[in-house]
Amino acid sequence: MSRADATKTRILEAATAEFATYGIAGARVDRIAKNAAANKNLIYIYFCSKDQLFDAVFDTHVTHGLHSVPFTPDDLPEYAGRLFDYCQAHPEVVRLATWHRLERGDQNSGDATPTARNAELEALAAVQQTDSIGSGFSPPALLTLVLSIALAWNPTNTAGLSASETRAETTEVRRRAIIEAVRRLL
Repeated sequence: MSRADATKTRILEAATAEFATYGIAGARVDRIAKNAAANKNLIYIYFCSKDQLFDAVFDTHVTHGLHSVPFTPDDLPEYAGRLFDYCQAHPEVVRLATWHRLERGDQNSGDATPTARNAELEALAAVQQTDSIGSGFSPPALLTLVLSIALAWNPTNTAGLSASETRAETTEVRRRAIIEAVRRLL
């Protein structure tokens, strides 16, 4: 790995932590540079702006990360379970996606998500016609519900529960609940 690539990697790692913690507006390029042990000017040379740096982080962790979980329209309960597992292992994904939604609304970050999402929706529509699963919902509505269920419990969302209540419920219990909820939805 070249020195420039190593520096970019450190910047992306520091930016991931910064954006996941503070969002786009609250993130500070000075802190990112300090935590990356990099010159602040290099951030602008490599990424042009704080917004484009966020886009690079978002693309790396959210877009590519979630697409690393194979979409199985013929087994949506297990797909939801795998998404839950991924987000448990990568809590920054849910935080980055939440910040994106809060601060950018419906803006597209320029990633390939719409194309991939269209392919998923077409595959889901085909399975719905063949197997009559979730037939009471349009493919976009069904996929939105499955994603919402899969991401309902994340490491940063305790839904107002006390620490002891949160600890009492294991990750496996939550995973089983997600799979069962999607199964019942279908």
